[in-house]
Amino acid sequence: MIVSKSISLGKILAWSGHHVVWLMGGAAIIAFLYHQKYIAFVIPWLPISVIGTAVAFYVGFKNNSAYDRMWEARKIWGAIINSSRTWGMMVDGYVTNQFAKDEYSPGEIHQVKKDLIYRHIAWLYALRSQLLVITPWEHANQAGHLGRTAERYRERFGVGLVKDEVTETELKNYLPPEEHDRLINHVNTATQIINEQSRNLAELREKDMIDDFRHMEMVQTLSLFYDHQGKCERIKKFPLPRQYANMSRYFVAIFIALLPFSMIPEIMKVGHWGLYLSVPITALIGWVYVMMEIVGDYSENPFQGMANDIPMLSLSRTIEIDLREMLKEKDLPPPIQAKNDVLM
Repeated sequence: MIVSKSISLGKILAWSGHHVVWLMGGAAIIAFLYHQKYIAFVIPWLPISVIGTAVAFYVGFKNNSAYDRMWEARKIWGAIINSSRTWGMMVDGYVTNQFAKDEYSPGEIHQVKKDLIYRHIAWLYALRSQLLVITPWEHANQAGHLGRTAERYRERFGVGLVKDEVTETELKNYLPPEEHDRLINHVNTATQIINEQSRNLAELREKDMIDDFRHMEMVQTLSLFYDHQGKCERIKKFPLPRQYANMSRYFVAIFIALLPFSMIPEIMKVGHWGLYLSVPITALIGWVYVMMEIVGDYSENPFQGMANDIPMLSLSRTIEIDLREMLKEKDLPPPIQAKNDVLM
């Protein structure tokens, strides 16, 4: 998530400078051909304006859909925060000796609470790790220049910013060794962690450390975590339909290819400076359409490890701190800070 109030011109150029180069180069070549009378045909402005308007509407629809996916992902993680705090409250208030036939020591009660809360923190990091696995349609999994650029973005403006701070050791820190080794080999580790929580609650019910009502309430909260996880997986594993995601790129390319043959000869009519003005003006219009396409393209996948991502690491750390404070722990990790104006 980009946290700066505005995006500097330098970052915009770093992100889109190569598009400016080829747009300026293409416009300059066509302007030279017109100037030297190598070409003389002119496309009327009316069909170009109609195509441009249609493309703008189509790209706008795609961008709205991409934003909806990103905002839904943020709402899901907001719900994860709320449900996680509810889970911590239940663990802290429900696991007691009130219904137990055998009296358990304060240390034993605390260890049970710690296991339930630590296992939930492990679920958060396992879910984040699974959501960051690259899918076939995401940018970093593409061939050629697009894939290389995406990998560079991930390193400079994404998960690479925190790769030395958060690793797979998070699961080892919050799961017992036997449990970690057993759960980590499952296809969906996050799912099995919640199932392990359910088994643990059943054991506590047998020991009368929670009664039937509290057991049902806590299991209901676990079902909410499955609901949140499933919603995240739906966004991750079902892309924006490719007929919408890809066709807009072709439409933008068609518009940019036709634009110089209408814009350049029209601007050249203003006089001597028209030749020189036609190149940057044509490139600027093309750049606006290219950027509209790119913004939507990089926003449609909110879990791909780039600057536009939902800040899952920061949100997980916030929950971790809240839950460990419920255990009255003092040695807490610091909140995740933004780097290069990007919060992961």
